[in-house]
Amino acid sequence: MASAVARHILVATEADCLTLKKQIEEGSDFGELAKAHSKCPSGADGGALGTFGPGQMVKEFDEVVFSAPVGEVQGPVKTQFGFHLVEVTHRVD
Repeated sequence: MASAVARHILVATEADCLTLKKQIEEGSDFGELAKAHSKCPSGADGGALGTFGPGQMVKEFDEVVFSAPVGEVQGPVKTQFGFHLVEVTHRVD
């Protein structure tokens, strides 16, 4: 069965999400930005969500995690919770 390991940063606005993505592209550490800015409890762990399978996350998030290249930051991804930056760190198809 497919599974993925991912981390994310959840913020309230698309503008905040784009600002953080630019910082990551310029060399800032994803985990440190998650700790400082994420509105999700996972932010305390650098945004780590652990291992999960298809259908365990909301649809928009799930679609990105199970299609995006491993190791590339994706987003903004809009869900009912806000805007996410997502990085798949490992996936088994």
